[in-house]
Amino acid sequence: MSDEITNYFNFAVDLVKNAGNLISEFRSGCKVFEVKSSDIDLVTEIDKKVEETLIGGLSKSFPSHKFIGEESVASGDKCILSEDPTWIIDPVDGTLNFIHGYPCSCISVGLAINKKVVAGIIYNPVLNQLFTAIEGKGAFLNSTPIHVSQVKELRNALISLEAGTSRDEERQKLVLENFKLITTKGQGVRCLGSAALNMAMVAMGGSDAYFEFGIHAWDIAAGDIIIREAGGVCIDPAGEPLDLLSRRVLCASTPELAQELAKSLKQFYPERD
Repeated sequence: MSDEITNYFNFAVDLVKNAGNLISEFRSGCKVFEVKSSDIDLVTEIDKKVEETLIGGLSKSFPSHKFIGEESVASGDKCILSEDPTWIIDPVDGTLNFIHGYPCSCISVGLAINKKVVAGIIYNPVLNQLFTAIEGKGAFLNSTPIHVSQVKELRNALISLEAGTSRDEERQKLVLENFKLITTKGQGVRCLGSAALNMAMVAMGGSDAYFEFGIHAWDIAAGDIIIREAGGVCIDPAGEPLDLLSRRVLCASTPELAQELAKSLKQFYPERD
C-alpha cells in the first residue's frame, strides 16, 4: 500500500502545481465573487475551477476513489468519509485573502484511507510554498524537511487562531474569550486567514499551536498529516482524538502544549460536517 500511496501522492502534487497557476494569475486580488453562508464567506470562479481541475484529474486516473470537496459540498454533495481512498479538497483555502490580494491562500489536499489521512499537500503558489507529507516519510517545505518547535508551555508559545466566517453571536463571544486567554497567557497571536497555512506554520515551527472551531474537513485534512509527520500533534480542542468531521481542531508542537490549551480553552461544538 505504501507504494500505491506514493503513486497517488506524486500524481496529486503535479496536479496541484498545475492548478496553482489559476491562483497565481490573481496576485493582485480577484474582485468577482459570490456570497455563501455570510457576507464574509465568499467563493470565486477560481475556487470552482481549481476543484474541478483536481477532482477531474484524480477521478480520471483513480476512478474508484471518493471525494470531499468544499465547493462540491456547498453545491449539495454529501460529506461522507468512508474506508475507501478519499481525497479531501479545499481548492482555495483563504478565499477572502485571495479576493483582497493578501498572499496567504492555498490549495489544500489530503488523502484519507480507512478514514485516516495518509498524505497531504498544502500549496501557496503566490509565495511558492509547497508543504507535503506522506505517512511515515516526514514532512517537507519545498523538498526540505521541516519540524515542529519544542515549546511545551503556553507562556512561551506563539499561537495561531481565527475569527472564522460565522456571524453566530455565541461563537463570536467564544472567539473573543479565547483571544483574551491567549493574549493574556501566551507569548503572542497570529491570524493568517487560512486554516491550512496556520497548520503549515505549526509544522515548520513558525508558530507553536493553532486551534479553531467551525472549520471543515477540507480545511484541516492535509495539515493533520503534515503536522504529525513534522513531529507535532493534532487533537480535538477538548483533548480527545481528532475527528475530521467534527469541525474542531487543535494542533501543537508538543502533547504538553496541546493538553494545556485543551484544558484552558472555552469550548464550542458546531454542527458536524
